[in-house]
Amino acid sequence: MIHHERLVPPRHIYPPDEWNMVETQYNPAFLSQTESMYSVGNGYFGMRGCPEEGVPVIQNGTFVNGFYDSWPIMYGEEAYGFAKTGQTIVNVTDSKKIKLYVDDEPFHLTSATLLSFERRLNMKSATLDREVVWETPSGKQVLIKSRRLVSFSHRHLAAMSYEVTVLNAEAPIVISSEMLYIQDDHKRDGDPRQTKGFIERVLHPREHYAKDRRVVLCHGTMNSNMTLACGIAHDLKTDCAHSYQSKCSEDFGAIVFSVEAQPGMRIHLLKYITYHTTNLASPRGLCDRAERTLDRAMGYGFDGILAEQEQYMDDFWRRSDVHISDIESKQDKRSTIEIQQAIRFNLFHILQAAGRADTAGVPAKGLTGHAYEGQYFWDTEIYLLPFLIYTSPRIAKNLLMFRYRMLDKARERARELNQKGAMFPWRTINGKEASAYYAAGTAQYHINADIMYALRKYVNATGDKAFLYNYGAEMLLETARLWSDLGFFSEHKGGKFCIHGVTGPDEYNTVVNNNTFTNLMARENLQYAASTIESLREKRPEVFAALVSKTALTMDEVKEWRRAAENMYIPYDEKMGIHPQDDAFLEKEMWDFKNTPPEKYPLLLFYHPLVIYRYQVIKQADIVLAMFLVGQNFSSEQKKRNFDYYDPLTTGDSSLSSCIQSIVAVEIGYVEKAFEYAQAALLMDLADIGGNVNDGCHIASMGGTWMALTYGFAGMRDDDGVLTFKPRRAPDQPARLRFPLTYHGQILEVELGPDVATYTLREGDGLVIRHEDEEIYLSPKTSVATRSIIKRKPF
Repeated sequence: MIHHERLVPPRHIYPPDEWNMVETQYNPAFLSQTESMYSVGNGYFGMRGCPEEGVPVIQNGTFVNGFYDSWPIMYGEEAYGFAKTGQTIVNVTDSKKIKLYVDDEPFHLTSATLLSFERRLNMKSATLDREVVWETPSGKQVLIKSRRLVSFSHRHLAAMSYEVTVLNAEAPIVISSEMLYIQDDHKRDGDPRQTKGFIERVLHPREHYAKDRRVVLCHGTMNSNMTLACGIAHDLKTDCAHSYQSKCSEDFGAIVFSVEAQPGMRIHLLKYITYHTTNLASPRGLCDRAERTLDRAMGYGFDGILAEQEQYMDDFWRRSDVHISDIESKQDKRSTIEIQQAIRFNLFHILQAAGRADTAGVPAKGLTGHAYEGQYFWDTEIYLLPFLIYTSPRIAKNLLMFRYRMLDKARERARELNQKGAMFPWRTINGKEASAYYAAGTAQYHINADIMYALRKYVNATGDKAFLYNYGAEMLLETARLWSDLGFFSEHKGGKFCIHGVTGPDEYNTVVNNNTFTNLMARENLQYAASTIESLREKRPEVFAALVSKTALTMDEVKEWRRAAENMYIPYDEKMGIHPQDDAFLEKEMWDFKNTPPEKYPLLLFYHPLVIYRYQVIKQADIVLAMFLVGQNFSSEQKKRNFDYYDPLTTGDSSLSSCIQSIVAVEIGYVEKAFEYAQAALLMDLADIGGNVNDGCHIASMGGTWMALTYGFAGMRDDDGVLTFKPRRAPDQPARLRFPLTYHGQILEVELGPDVATYTLREGDGLVIRHEDEEIYLSPKTSVATRSIIKRKPF
C-alpha cells in the first residue's frame, strides 16, 4: 500500500533518454529534487547537482564519506548504556564554483536571458554536462559549456571543464574559479530523517595558501579531530589575451582570470579538485598529499581523466547493466525508454555511493545529501550488497571488511548492553552507536544477523573461503555469542529459545518479544557460525587455533549455538494460519487507514510513537522481508496468507518496502501487484514518491530495484549455493529482461523473453545452474534456452 502521491516531471523538459537524465530548460520548480538527482560522486566524495555559479541553490553540498564531527547526545533523562555521542557528516569546502562575468555583468540562471539550455547527467560517462547560450542585456551572445566529473580511477580527484565563447562580439570577461567554506546552516524542519545541523562552527582553519594557479585550504573539525585538505589547480587554454590573479584567506580561495574575448574564440578553463582527509597526518602533510594529487591531475589532463572515467564506466555497465524492452507501465504510461532510463539511474547512483568507498561504508543517502546524518545502517548489507556481490564483488568485499574493522567497537558496545559477544551499531559513522532513540535503534539487534547474512551471500557467490576463515569466522563467532546470551529457553514456550525486548525491521512496533524476522535471522546466524567454526577446525586447524587463542572460544559454545538454533521459537497462529510479527502484534487494534488522509503520511511525522505502537500498522516490510530472505522457512500457502494479511497494513512510509513487496508478490502469483510495487521502488526518487528526494537519493531502494528485477521477475534464488531461476510474468506482458551476474569469477548472462529463458556463460570455464527444477550445465560461451516461463494471472 503506497499512500504518497507521485511527482511527474514534465516530459517536454525532462524527455526520456536511455543513458542520460536530460533537462531542456532551466526549471526552478524542480531545483531541490535535481540537486540530489544530478549529483556526481565516486563513493569517497560527492557533489550535489548545483550550478557552477553557486546560485540558485536550495541545499548546496559537498560530502566526503566518513568525514564527520561528533556531538554529545543530550537526554532529558539519562539511563545506563544509552549512546553518548552523535556523529554527523560535514558539508565541506565547496570547490565547484566557477563564476562568469561578461562586461562585468554576472551570469545568473535566475535572471539571465537564455536562448538555449540543456543539462544532462550522462550515466555512460559519469559526468554532469550543461550547455547554455546566454544573451546579455547588451545583446552579446555567450555560449557556455561545462562538464564535471568525480573520478572513479583517482579516488581523491574531481575535474571540471568550463568553456566560454562570445559568439557575436568582443567583450571583457572574468572567470572566477573559487573554493569556499561556509558554515552549513541547514536545520531540521521537524523531520527526524533530516540532518540535525550544527549550531557552532564545525570546521576551523589549519592551513591556507595560493601559488601560481593553485589554492589549498585545510580545516579541522571541532570535536572528532579529523582534518580536511581541499585543493584546486587550473589550466586555461585560449588564444585570447588574458591574465590572472590569486586570492586566498582562511575560508576562501580563488583564481580569477581576466580575458579579452574575441568573437568565436573559445576560452577553455580546466579545473582540478582534490579532497583528502585524515585523523592521523599533520595539516601540512595532508596539504602535501593534495598537492601531489593536483600534480598528477595536471599531468593527466582533463581528456586523460575523462578517458579513464569512460573506460571505468564501460566496465561497470558490462558487468551491471539491466536491459529491458517491450514494456509499458499501465499506471502512468511510462514507455520502455523511460523505464530503462530509471533502471540505469538507480544502478548508476549505487555505483556513485559505493564505488570508491573503499575503507568506509555507504551512507543511507550516499553522497547526494546529508539526511540521516550521513550514517551507515543495515541498508548496505540487505539492500545494496546483493547487487554489488553479483556485479562488483571487490566493492562488496570492501564493505564487509569495513564491518570487520569495527568489530572491536562492536564488542565494546555489547559490554555496554550487558551482553556477551559483539553488537554492531544500528547507525554509525565511526563504528560507535549513534542512535539516540534506543527503541527504534539499538533494539534492532537483527543488524548482527543482517551483516552475517550478507557475509554468507558473498561467500556463496564468490567462493571466497579465505575471507570467511580469516575475517568472517571471527564476526560469526561474536555475533553468535550475542544471540546465545540475549535469548533464553522459555518454559512457557515449551522449552523453545526465545528472544525478548527487540525491534524488527518495522519501526512502528518496537521492543517486542519474539519478532519473527529477528528469530529467523538469528537462527541463520547461529547455524552459519556453528558450521563455519566446525569447518574451520577441520580444514584450517592453524587458523582455528589462532581464532581460539584470540577469542577464547570453546566447542561447548558451538554446541549451545546449535541447540539455540534447533530450538528457536518461531511464532505461528494456527487459527489464522499466519506468522504473527511478534508475540503481541495480533492482539493490537487495527489502524484506521480509511480515515487517515494521505497528507498524514508518513505517520511518524504526525503521530506520537506511543500512538503508533498501539496499533497493527507497519512502517516497512517485516514478515514479508523474512519470507524473501529466509523463504525456505515458509510454505507457499503460508507466504500467501502472510502477504494477504500484512500487505494492507504496510504504509509505504519507508522506501525499503516496495521492492520487497514486489519480490514476494511475484513469487505468490500477484504479478500485476508486483509490477506496481517494483515501479514504486524504481521511481522512488525520479517521481519523489517519498516526498523527500530533496534531502538526497534513496540508495537502499535503488539496490532493491535491482533485487525486484532479478530476485522478483527473474525468480533468482541463491540460498543453497546454486543459482536457481523461476521466472514469472503477467499473461499480457511481452517484456524482455536481460542482465549479467558475476558468480565464482564467471559472468552469466540471463535473458528472459515472453516465453523463453536463455542462459549464456559470457566468461568462465563452466557453470551449473537450475531453471525451475531442471539442472543446466553451461559450457564457455554457449547458450541454453528453455521454454518454461510461468505466466500467472492475479489471484
